[in-house]
Amino acid sequence: MKTHAAVLTAINKPLRIEELEIPELRAGQVLVRIAFSGVCHTQINEIRGLKGEDRFLPHTLGHEGSGIVEAIGDGVRKVKPGDHVVLTWIKGDGLDVPSSKYARVDGSIVNSGAVATFLTKAVISENRLVKIPDEMPLCEAALLGCAIPTGAGAVINTASVSRGKSIAIFGMGGIGFSALLAAKIKGASTIIAIDISEDRLKQANLLGATHTLNTKKENVVEGIFKITGGKGVDYAIESAGKKETMEMAFKSVRDKEGLCVVVGNLSYGQTIQIDPFDLIKGKRIIGTWGGETFPDRDMPMYADWVISGKIDMKKMICRVYELRDINNAIDYMEQHAVGRVLIGMGKH
Repeated sequence: MKTHAAVLTAINKPLRIEELEIPELRAGQVLVRIAFSGVCHTQINEIRGLKGEDRFLPHTLGHEGSGIVEAIGDGVRKVKPGDHVVLTWIKGDGLDVPSSKYARVDGSIVNSGAVATFLTKAVISENRLVKIPDEMPLCEAALLGCAIPTGAGAVINTASVSRGKSIAIFGMGGIGFSALLAAKIKGASTIIAIDISEDRLKQANLLGATHTLNTKKENVVEGIFKITGGKGVDYAIESAGKKETMEMAFKSVRDKEGLCVVVGNLSYGQTIQIDPFDLIKGKRIIGTWGGETFPDRDMPMYADWVISGKIDMKKMICRVYELRDINNAIDYMEQHAVGRVLIGMGKH
């Protein structure tokens, strides 16, 4: 059985579309026909070599997607053929099979991890899948694999944002928009969206931001303190993945229990600087691992938000490309796309 995949063969080179032989399923593995895959900055960082040495070349990519189960290996209990599923990098219930290997026509090997989504059909570890209702659109469902659980999870699980509180969100990409939607659902009274793109900030207004600030046009920290009457925000979520925004996010939270949650990834080896006196004044800064999401608990809730109309995730999707155009999709994502870029794999 064959699949088509976008393969990373060398750092800083375009992905290559290849036909690969699907390996026989091992215990704990699931074969999924991919419907949609998200394009995340984590993959861009891998392609550009910003995550350090890559010891697994050539390999598949993609860690956020949706699809339909075609076959299951021994021991799989969570899903069955025909189930609609979300594919995610975040570990949940089920057997953990950390890697797979696909074969090229010439017999050489292409490595793959527990989850990969830049393929038309993919072998996935059971614990990287969550079953979703059939009425959940597969296009929007792809965002449940990374953007929604990381961004919304940072608000709900990591920061525990509550009604009436203030929050600043740095970086209006898929994760930032997800954090914004969750902050709105949790009843935050002041939601400040920060970005360098006016188009993204306009989109943030449509999704429920009460204020917007453009880092290219104004002093954002001063702006936040002005909006909050000199106090600073109760919470800051940093999802831009920039040294400057991480430092600004920490400065922007209030003294005595203000919390900055860092979600974004810096390039390998980069560091940030903070004033330790701010820590003495009670400001806090923490990181997050996928929004402290437990997929089997949280993703059904997010799916229900969509199905019930609590959130409209269609507004988060800006473009859908075919797999053959994945390098164009990556280029567009790097050019400050307004929302999430998806790869559609065809009929499903």
